[in-house]
Amino acid sequence: ISYQFEILTCISGVDYPFKLHRFKLVYELLSIRYNCRLRVKTFTNELLGIDSTDKLFLTAGWYECEIWDLFGVFFKNHTNLKRILTDYGFEGYPLRKDFPLSGFIEVRYHESQKRIVNEPIEMAQEY
Repeated sequence: ISYQFEILTCISGVDYPFKLHRFKLVYELLSIRYNCRLRVKTFTNELLGIDSTDKLFLTAGWYECEIWDLFGVFFKNHTNLKRILTDYGFEGYPLRKDFPLSGFIEVRYHESQKRIVNEPIEMAQEY
């Protein structure tokens, strides 16, 4: 039987930092003809890449760029893998569990320079 899963509705990511394959990616596929959904789960880590599905599903390009930008999961053979949600020069991946809650850079308005400046975060407390 051909269920005709022609629509990729989303790709979700979960970070499990203490597992061998720390990232779980969940692909949700939709069959309009049979009105059913299929959820495909796969696991990877930051050293392994996952094959891109952007040639199979038009929406995969955007979802894979989001996963790359926020988790750092690399997609092999992606046509245009780039950061789309974070700023240029952003360091790190904000949805990883090991990303600091305060981030690495502080963005603020500098009153004397009359412009927005980026500065490294300074933590006053000692551990």
